[in-house]
Amino acid sequence: MNPYVLTILLSSLGLGTILTFASSHWLLAWMGLEINTLAIIPIMAQQHHPRAIEATTKYFLTQATAAAMILFASTTNAWLMGEWEIHQLSHPLATTTVMLALALKLGLAPVHFWLPEVLQGLELTTGLILSTWQKLAPFALMIQVAPTINSSLLVAIGLLSTLVGGWGGLNQTQLRKIMAYSSIAHLGWMVLILQFAPSLTLLSLSLYIIMTSSAFLTLKTNNALTINTLATSWTKSPTLAALAALVLLSLGGLPPLSGFMPKWLILQELTKQGLPLSATLAAMTALLSLYFYLRLCYALTLTIYPNTLTATAPWRLNFTMITLPLSIITILALGLLPLTPAVTAMLAL
Repeated sequence: MNPYVLTILLSSLGLGTILTFASSHWLLAWMGLEINTLAIIPIMAQQHHPRAIEATTKYFLTQATAAAMILFASTTNAWLMGEWEIHQLSHPLATTTVMLALALKLGLAPVHFWLPEVLQGLELTTGLILSTWQKLAPFALMIQVAPTINSSLLVAIGLLSTLVGGWGGLNQTQLRKIMAYSSIAHLGWMVLILQFAPSLTLLSLSLYIIMTSSAFLTLKTNNALTINTLATSWTKSPTLAALAALVLLSLGGLPPLSGFMPKWLILQELTKQGLPLSATLAAMTALLSLYFYLRLCYALTLTIYPNTLTATAPWRLNFTMITLPLSIITILALGLLPLTPAVTAMLAL
């Protein structure tokens, strides 16, 4: 793609998200979401591959449907209650419709079906943008409207997403689909705690972006798209293979890695709020996710090529991509747990 065109598209991507962040009026927020969607469509379709075009079409249709639902809900609220402000969303029909629309935009269960299919058709860099940056604008809106939404609906969507995210990834061999189900599960944890502690949701979102970025950049460095090709990546860089296994365990939420911090604090907060059953169910669904992360770790570090694999071994060439962002993000994805007391002190302020 022409660098000037790419610069304009990425600038528009940032502009749409920032516009949604800064808006207090539903029409302005809707406009930001639309700019965001229209900016990423050409980036997704730049491969000119049938799978990429199919993924782009599916993404456009789902995002357009969600945007239409948001516009309908905000217009309904303005018609019935006379308010266009995001914070003044008060009619039950409008709040429920907005919640379902934002769930569709984010890929939360039970409207998650588009996300694995779309992510499977994209290259890893575009998949990284879709899994991280594209979650910010809808989450900003969801945090603003969360106080008006029925807490039972939020808890149900959160638990269902953690369950679907863990269960859906068990039988996958494609790494991009596994990352999609991982995204669904992590977003479920964030929605679960959204109404009780929004600051914990922001903390979980930040750590999710760090860990997912590290995982995607590792896969891109190793040029791995399936579990079989992942199993041959240790020949390229044994150090990166060992660190990638730790990043995957951090995504699974194992101590003493960074991914344990948000799960620990969320379970603690759910227990304080008198929801021990929800906390127990969330912890049990985390075990499902942990299984497929361990499966990837096994393939990455304990499988000796070429016993049962059909993938070709990669050449041991020097990396041509910039590895500084990967190294910084990997350090953050692995070593932030000791900062938990400082984070809890900041959240208590």
